[in-house]
Amino acid sequence: MVSTPGALAAKAATHTIPIVFLMGADPVQLGLVTSLNRPSGNITGVYVLNTAVMGKRLELLHESVPAARVIGYLANPRSAVTEPESQELHKAARVLGVELRVLQATDESEIDAVFATLAKEQAVPLVVSTDNLFTDRPGRLATLTTHHSVPAIHAYREFAAAGGLMSYGPDLGDGYRQVGLYAGKILKGAKPADLPVHQAVKVELIINLKTAKALGLAVPLPLLGRADETIE
Repeated sequence: MVSTPGALAAKAATHTIPIVFLMGADPVQLGLVTSLNRPSGNITGVYVLNTAVMGKRLELLHESVPAARVIGYLANPRSAVTEPESQELHKAARVLGVELRVLQATDESEIDAVFATLAKEQAVPLVVSTDNLFTDRPGRLATLTTHHSVPAIHAYREFAAAGGLMSYGPDLGDGYRQVGLYAGKILKGAKPADLPVHQAVKVELIINLKTAKALGLAVPLPLLGRADETIE
């Protein structure tokens, strides 16, 4: 079961069928498991660093656009990840001395409306939520951000590869492999309650230098030095 909404829906639907999740929000905080070491019940899975690094995403974006005094947060108000993400972003914004502006969308048409609004105003750098509404559309979001000249950071490499400025987040390939291993163990008789939630701590920073040039941004050398990959 990949996604936070999917895992929450599955847990609400059954207390007996084994569930293996892959998610970026804290499963303990969301009530999916009682603890990471002893998940209990019929559910376990893989917890990747996603919501927990929202503040770092804002920091990286601000490092790329240091003159920005306002940074946007594109979020789905209906999503379970929005509140914990918002908390992380507000903390980072206070430390950096910038204002966090929340921009809401619940479907693709509202995403388009957000960017239409930004186009009429002074574009602000944008941190994109990890809700599936946005992570399922990296290409569309990359197109919108480049078309409207909005420096933006997304969770996954696909965004930067499609033309977005940068991404910072987990390597999902590792997470999928662990989900497969857990599913195999359960099929052989293991109980989800006996399989600790696996914490995947690897994250990667991808920067699209072609997009940075098009946006008129000079990516600082220290930031380039920390990138796991640059796209030219």
